[in-house]
Amino acid sequence: MRLLNLHINGFGKLHDCSISFEDGLNVVYGKNEAGKSTLHSFIRGMLFGMERMRGRAARTDQFSRYKPWDQKNGYQGSLRLESGGHVYRIERDFHNSREFVVVDETLGQEVEPTKALMDQLLCGLNEAAYNNTISIGQLKSATDEGMVTELKNYIANMNTTGSMALNITKASAFLKAQRKEMERQMVPEAARSYTTLLGDIRNLERELSAPGYENHLTEYQKKKAQARAELDDLQKEKETLLQKVARGRQVLETNKFTDEASIQAYEEHGQDIYDDYSRAKKMCEKRSRIVLAAVALSLGLLAALGGILLIFLAGRTGDGSLKALQAISGLGLGPYLPSVLLILLAIWLIASGFLLFAKNGSYRKDLDYCEKLLQEIFSRHLGDGTVSEEAMDAFLVRMAEFKRLSRAVRTSEETVARLTEKMEQVRSQQTGFGEEIEKQQKLQWELEKRLEHLASCKQQAEALKEVLRENDRIAQELAAIDLAQETMTELTTSIRDSFGLYLNKEASRLIDGITGGIYSSMSIDENLNVFMNTSAKLVPLEQVSSGTMDQIYLALRLAAARLLCSGPEKMPLIFDDSFVLYDDDRLRTALKWLVSSFDGQIIIFTCHKREAQMLTASQIPYHLIAI
Repeated sequence: MRLLNLHINGFGKLHDCSISFEDGLNVVYGKNEAGKSTLHSFIRGMLFGMERMRGRAARTDQFSRYKPWDQKNGYQGSLRLESGGHVYRIERDFHNSREFVVVDETLGQEVEPTKALMDQLLCGLNEAAYNNTISIGQLKSATDEGMVTELKNYIANMNTTGSMALNITKASAFLKAQRKEMERQMVPEAARSYTTLLGDIRNLERELSAPGYENHLTEYQKKKAQARAELDDLQKEKETLLQKVARGRQVLETNKFTDEASIQAYEEHGQDIYDDYSRAKKMCEKRSRIVLAAVALSLGLLAALGGILLIFLAGRTGDGSLKALQAISGLGLGPYLPSVLLILLAIWLIASGFLLFAKNGSYRKDLDYCEKLLQEIFSRHLGDGTVSEEAMDAFLVRMAEFKRLSRAVRTSEETVARLTEKMEQVRSQQTGFGEEIEKQQKLQWELEKRLEHLASCKQQAEALKEVLRENDRIAQELAAIDLAQETMTELTTSIRDSFGLYLNKEASRLIDGITGGIYSSMSIDENLNVFMNTSAKLVPLEQVSSGTMDQIYLALRLAAARLLCSGPEKMPLIFDDSFVLYDDDRLRTALKWLVSSFDGQIIIFTCHKREAQMLTASQIPYHLIAI
């Protein structure tokens, strides 16, 4: 497989950028911060995708690190490569890098990116193998001691597991640490505490289900609210009646009445006065009495004159007046009898006339008095002092109205009394409901406390149940760790005897070439101590120089790549500032050895010009890409 070209729409600092590669050796030159590492990461991202981490790790993961500085072109690009005689174009949008497009340009159609196809294109390498074999950088440890440790770990892992993605020593230590940590996380007393809590929960639930904790608070609150509403209605009704009573009393008091009896007495008094008035008026209106009185007086005067005349006439014939007097006093009337009778009749008639006149004056006086009283009564109650039968009827109607008003006032007062009594009863009920509400609130407060305690117990039980599940999980994990430790122990020897032998053999051959014969091979003892072989002696890894360690590191990675790559094709070798620690002689030897021993595509990212200069001086063909 070989890379043909790529186009970056947006990736880190690079945007709208196109680069082409050729067969053989490609040197990508750029100063520091020019974007070489960005370009290298883009190639890896196009081949394997770029997973976005979660949580805090997302802040510093590769996805966040290479987000485009300029977002207008998107976070995407394409990579063209040749494999098996076909040209493929891979297109990815890194916002969803799991979904990508593969186009077979040779066939002119989009193909499904199956695992089989990707294994073919990537020569069977996964991302971890790619990062630890053909994608080669320098040893990252800054000190010689650190470089020795990293290189020995690499050799030990490849020699015992056949993969740089594994580290038996670290894995074993990790498993031991995990076992210790998991044992520390186990809570032995959880089962006993859980059983105790379940007993407490059952007891609490039995207590809370008792009738004494039945909630009647809403019922009493409703009753109290109803009592309050009823009391308000009664109060409004009472106030309305009191206003009516006040207005009625005011009307009665204004008219000098206190109750229905006083009205009845006043009505009867008025009726009596009117009856007297009617009789006096009727008597005064009889003219026959006056005429009779005048006739009596007239007749009496005439009779008196007649009697006097008769007496006078009798006196002229005899002894005169003296005889008449003697005759009258001695009741010997004799011839004077008619005169006496006339005088007596005259006296009676005159007395009767005067008596009749006196009687008529008395009636007139009574009439005036009664009329005056009636005018007073009618003026007060009717607003008009005219005395008439209609006025009397209106007065009686008015008195009837006062009676009705008095009865209404009395009825209203009785109703007010009943309402007052009813209100006292309702207030007493309301007070009772309030006391019951206080009891219920206190009971509910106690219930809430018990429920909170019950909820706390249940929460603790759930937590303990989770702890028990976690204990079970930890027990399973501990069993799995023990099994893994046993399996790793059993497999280490087998892997060392198989893959390790091939790795040592292939690495030794490459070390001889890359060091120019200074070291002919590499050997590892049963304790995984690494030695470099010379014609004179075995040199421990700790005694070689930093440059030699980098050469050993390169040889091991190339050996691992040859052993791990499946299929007839080879992946391109990619070097990212891998020769920083090489002196000029080592670099020249390494470049010549690479070109002569590897017939596939090679891409070297460098910030120095000496690689290109040495290749030019050595007349080694290469393709220079400046960024």
